[in-house]
Amino acid sequence: MARDMTPVLKRCRSLGLEPALLGLSKKASKRTPRQVRKLSEYGLQLREKQKVKFIYGVLEKQFRNYYDKAAHMPGITGENLLRMLEMRLDNVVYRLGYGRTRTDARQVVRHNHIRVNGKKVNIPSYQVSVGDKIEIREKSRGMDRFKNTLDVTGTRIVPEWLSADHEGLTGAIVSAPTREQIDLPVNETLIIELYSK
Repeated sequence: MARDMTPVLKRCRSLGLEPALLGLSKKASKRTPRQVRKLSEYGLQLREKQKVKFIYGVLEKQFRNYYDKAAHMPGITGENLLRMLEMRLDNVVYRLGYGRTRTDARQVVRHNHIRVNGKKVNIPSYQVSVGDKIEIREKSRGMDRFKNTLDVTGTRIVPEWLSADHEGLTGAIVSAPTREQIDLPVNETLIIELYSK
């Protein structure tokens, strides 16, 4: 399985992202900004694509597949793309607060701690749908890992399209997220322009 091993804070700094967006409590270093030359149109489009790939932890081939599926769905392609990325199981686990970061949530999924509608699912890219119930499996509920994670993520606001029960370590998909409910500082139209060339 391929992984992006780039140092996270360094990558955040180069893309102009706040580490808090990824669930990190660390601050980007206060180095003096170096002179950055003006980006071309292609450079802006590429940077927006790299931001989204980095935030969701998706590599190029998989991201391209998401774009192809989004382009064939009814509606606006950019919103479809972000909606599909939000509905990944690892992202939903992160949004519910059962993972400190998306990487941590991915590990929770890979280690068989998650049940979707009562069935074991250990594929981070699994697409959940409206009405699905996500829960931490019975054996894992007493683990210190989830207690410690909820202590950290308990103040995190669960999006409106999800419902979470932190007592029972369960959650549900109430509705599909709209663009307004996806709080990412990206311009998805630039990504669509990049791929439609």
